[in-house]
Amino acid sequence: MVENEVHWLIHLLYLAGYLLALALVVRIVMLQRPAGVTFAWILVVLLLPYVGALAYLLIGERRLGETRSRRASAIHRLYEDWLDDLKRRFGDAGERLPERHRPLVREAIQVTGLPPMPGNRLQLLDHYEAIFRAMIGDIDQAVSYCHLEFYIWSEGGLADELAQALLRARQRGVVCRVQLDAVGSKPFLQGKWARRLREGGVELVEALPVSPLRLLFRRMDLRNHRKIMVIDGRVGYTGSQNLVDPRFFKQQAGVGEWIDVMIRAEGPVLEALIGVVVEDWQQETGRALEVIETYADNMAGDSGGSTPVQVIPSGPSYRYMAIHQLLTTVLYSARRELLLVTPYFVPDDTLKLALMSAAQRGVEVTLLVPERVDSLLVRYASRSLFDDLLAVGVRVAQFRGGLLHTKAIIVDGGFTVLGSVNMDMRSLWLNFEISLFVYDRDFTRRTRQLVRGYLADSRFIDAEAWRQRPARQRLVENLARLVGPLL
Repeated sequence: MVENEVHWLIHLLYLAGYLLALALVVRIVMLQRPAGVTFAWILVVLLLPYVGALAYLLIGERRLGETRSRRASAIHRLYEDWLDDLKRRFGDAGERLPERHRPLVREAIQVTGLPPMPGNRLQLLDHYEAIFRAMIGDIDQAVSYCHLEFYIWSEGGLADELAQALLRARQRGVVCRVQLDAVGSKPFLQGKWARRLREGGVELVEALPVSPLRLLFRRMDLRNHRKIMVIDGRVGYTGSQNLVDPRFFKQQAGVGEWIDVMIRAEGPVLEALIGVVVEDWQQETGRALEVIETYADNMAGDSGGSTPVQVIPSGPSYRYMAIHQLLTTVLYSARRELLLVTPYFVPDDTLKLALMSAAQRGVEVTLLVPERVDSLLVRYASRSLFDDLLAVGVRVAQFRGGLLHTKAIIVDGGFTVLGSVNMDMRSLWLNFEISLFVYDRDFTRRTRQLVRGYLADSRFIDAEAWRQRPARQRLVENLARLVGPLL
């Protein structure tokens, strides 16, 4: 009798798992997401009964949580007047750019609401020590406020010196606000420096906090991956560098020191950067800071620069796949040369096709990735894509001097994308990111020189030799590729 009951229980569990999987498959199909993402989740749900369903319910959709989503919508409406004013003041700047840039400018305005802003001075900082020394120096000159928003702050070395600079600024009466991602900066937020900063009067906020209870209402891997600092409306920073000293950060990962780049900016673009930071702060705390117009009024005067820059924020609370859409346009705009630098290369079919299309129409396409990354799954999934790219003439180079963490796209020597966005579906779909579209030949020339320096320390993959790699290696790579859309 007991054996018969167990038999029926197993059948019921199997039937329940089948019905649950079928229901989720229907939901996945109805969401009309990219085909790669859809098929990957269908595969996971069907092949892993219950486990796959649980994984999908936890991380399968971009659930910010109903309360948080309502707050995000309400807060964003508060800034609509400011955005309208920006477009009134800078709306014609895009039409003064060369004709080849105008379609992208118009599309970016439609997607983000932010116009390109001329008259900026940009400095490219390509070494961690120069980056930290510049940031610390500017904090030491602060007289009004320091706003920082970063994915990771990790104790040690120059990162500790930056914390000391914030404490000095606070002692001078400077308002210091720091927003750190709750997951990326978890060890720091639980450590001695976070305590010292709070005791010293620095406002320290966790972005997108996690807890078992929150798992029921939103997915926990939606992260704030931005790197932004703005000081007094006088100077700002953004790029790929976290608040980490690479001599101390993830030394056990076996990938070498992390290599990054930051832009030090002066000029009107700071107003757009502070707008992103202030809105994020209000989203996390529920507390409105000074109205954005106050920050605009306190912006420094003429920077003496001439570089047009468009700030591109992206993330789950923005238009769906906004940065994916814009980067696809960027790749298709290339006519002569396309340089792409990314530490994590697991694009969807749309972006891979855009790269292949560029090479096939005669564009010299170069993809630069690190030889080793801190994610084994990403490493194999990325390599599975090289065959198709090499076959159409894309040059693929692997950087051997450490974990190249810079994210850059350079098009035809006249346009550059720099920021925090990786070429993977996590950055393009899940994370809150920040990018700068720079419409300037001189800045692009400097960025191109930087990338050429990276390439000098890289190994180009030979297409014929790559095709001869062992079958077991290709099998592992292709298996990793199946979950690529979920990475």
